[in-house]
Amino acid sequence: MNASLSHRVALVTGAGSGIGRATALAYARAGARVVAADIDRASAEETAQTIIEHGGQAIAVDADVANAHDVEDMVKQTVRHFGRLDCACNNAGIEGTLAPTADYPVEAWDRVLAVNLRGVWLCMKYEIPHLLAQGGALVNIASILGVVGFAQAPAYTAAKHGVIGLTKAAALEYAAQGLRINAVLPAFIETPMLERAGMLDDPEARAAITRLHPIGRLGQAEEVAAAVVWLSSPAASFVTGHALMVDGGYTAQ
Repeated sequence: MNASLSHRVALVTGAGSGIGRATALAYARAGARVVAADIDRASAEETAQTIIEHGGQAIAVDADVANAHDVEDMVKQTVRHFGRLDCACNNAGIEGTLAPTADYPVEAWDRVLAVNLRGVWLCMKYEIPHLLAQGGALVNIASILGVVGFAQAPAYTAAKHGVIGLTKAAALEYAAQGLRINAVLPAFIETPMLERAGMLDDPEARAAITRLHPIGRLGQAEEVAAAVVWLSSPAASFVTGHALMVDGGYTAQ
């Protein structure tokens, strides 16, 4: 079936870098007009400009997904500029602090849950009415840590488990109305987030996380983006409520 997104409008949060930027570019290559949203306006503009330089259409929007006003305005700007919303990828997220559960700072817990779970719900809350009007598709970026545990990352793990549950609940609510809602679950992907966690520059740390993937390497942001575009396209027309692993075999062990 056709994976083209020609004449459609796609919104990506966290589009300034990593998986978000790769997804915004992949949407554009599939023919979509793209809204690149990020808390860092300059990085969102870089993504949008790259799309424009390659012949696509895009705008940049700054938004903190944990802020309801920002999210509502982000969606309003999308519809005001392009007239519709067909696809959304709720990708924005933060890694948070690494600490055991009993030692986890309250402020860090609240921020991780605010961005990684509440932020996804807020995006869905304001995106869904417009997506329903188009019979669209919504993809949430969860993580392999939405189905397995990871020591020292209780907040991130809890939030990503929540994203999967939220995805499935919403998929059931809107399936009969023509809106498909799915999640993509990446393993360790070479992104700025992994760099900030110190897992790419340290050879021993890099080797250790690489060994967790039976495929023998870390993932690339473009590989996650390809899954998002497929789930957003007519090629995945009978897929909803699904949590798609893009994990190099990590969770098959």
